[in-house]
Amino acid sequence: MNHSNRSEEPLSILQYRPQAQARVPVTEVFQAKYPAIDAHNHFVSGLDVERVVEHMDACNIRTFVDLSGGNGDQLKRRLDMLKGRHPARFAVFFVPDFKRIGERCFSESVVCELEQAAGLGVQGVKVYKELGLSVRDKDGTLVHVNDPRLWPIWQTAGELGLPVLMHIADPWAYFAPLDERNERYIQLYRDPARHFYGADYPSLQQLLEERDEVIERHPATQFIGAHIGSQAEDLAAAAAVLNRYPNYTVDFSARVAELGRKPRQAREFCIKYQDRILFGTDGLDDPVMYRSYFRFLETADECMEYYMYPNHGFFTISGIDLPDEVLRKVYAANACRIIPHLR
Repeated sequence: MNHSNRSEEPLSILQYRPQAQARVPVTEVFQAKYPAIDAHNHFVSGLDVERVVEHMDACNIRTFVDLSGGNGDQLKRRLDMLKGRHPARFAVFFVPDFKRIGERCFSESVVCELEQAAGLGVQGVKVYKELGLSVRDKDGTLVHVNDPRLWPIWQTAGELGLPVLMHIADPWAYFAPLDERNERYIQLYRDPARHFYGADYPSLQQLLEERDEVIERHPATQFIGAHIGSQAEDLAAAAAVLNRYPNYTVDFSARVAELGRKPRQAREFCIKYQDRILFGTDGLDDPVMYRSYFRFLETADECMEYYMYPNHGFFTISGIDLPDEVLRKVYAANACRIIPHLR
């Protein structure tokens, strides 16, 4: 056997980026077929408002929902920067500071902040995955997702007509041992802070059960499960939660990799729950990212590299070719029904 072309040193697994050899049709989709609302994104430091709007126009994104509005003075500045300049193109969500949970009168204080934020024009509440995984109480223990001190916040959001978008838990591989079987090995090796296995971390199942209790206890509040509610790996489980709670919807931001490797099941799921799914990306400001989502949703192309490949696993995906009536709902109509004051 001739090994003359073999390199002196083997590649590191971090360098490995296989390219599929399958020859299949490629459909380029430069714009969403219908004006879209990106219901899960983040306007982070360094982005330029006018540049973002230009990219939105190029990709047929009608509205950018900024989940990173924060609270206090930061929130006021964000509202002024985005909605003050382009009121119809952005929505901004309030972010409670759960790290203050050990303070006296915490619940009353955050409720007051939320009411003031609603008066300023926020259109929802964002809960980061820190709840359940990193926010700690005064005694150093992790704060549970279903902590009763948070219940007044969820109740007030419902009374104000503001949806609560919750990122609870994470991809299932983050809760598994970091060994040769972990499909996110490269990502977790590079960024071990994303690995929630061992130590005093709760199990994935515990986090999801605590989330479900919150949804059940507050039926008048609309909850949105970010990333298919962290159940993109098991759409039957995601469907069971949707069936159980009419005040619950999901977005599929940052989960195209999980959905696209089982396109028939994903298509059936999207069609069955076409009134309960929001378009979202969690991808900041990148036309290439948007167009990869459009191709996934609007075509039946096969053997595609998803956006951010191969961090989420060494596999390709296929498009789910959603019907027009479903695309209209997923792209915008559902968000308009759930998030107030969208135009």
